[in-house]
Parts: sequence; structure tokens; C-alpha cells
Amino acid sequence: MAVLKPNSKLVFNYVKEHDGENMTATDVAEGTGLEVKSVNGIVTSAFQRKGLMERIPAEIELPDGTHKAVKFIRLTDEGKVFDPEAPEETTAE
Repeated sequence: MAVLKPNSKLVFNYVKEHDGENMTATDVAEGTGLEVKSVNGIVTSAFQRKGLMERIPAEIELPDGTHKAVKFIRLTDEGKVFDPEAPEETTAE
């Protein structure tokens, strides 16, 4: 995998630091200072398509008692062991 861009590394490290928590793109955006649209793009292109993160559909209850559909961002097993600092692999399996 290629070296991560700074914002991608920021998102990855934030999600990894909060592994096991229910986080939406909005939560990640608030925690990293990035726009929600940027977080969604990074999660999709840099991590989800490569099998490092996934979005889990869920429903949350809002303070007014209504419910809202959300997608929690989580690391996959492969994402949990991914090292963003490791050099790109050049050998084929």
C-alpha cells in the first residue's frame, strides 16, 4: 500500500485510537478538525476499498426520542494490524 497522505493518516490514527467505539464520520470529523465530506471520502477511497475499514449500518436514538439511521466506522481485522508507517511492500505473495 502506498504511503498515506497526511489527512488519511490523521483519520486512520483517530479511528485506531478509538477502536471499539461507535463513531460516525461526523464524530471523526469533529475529532480531527476535518470536514465530514473529507472524512467520508478518505474512509471510502483510502480505507474501505482496501479492506481496512468498514461502515456498519445502525440506528441511534436522539434526545427527542426519535431514531436516526447512521453508519459507524470501524477498523476491519486487517485494518487493526495495518501500519501506516511501514514502507510499501514490493514483493508478491
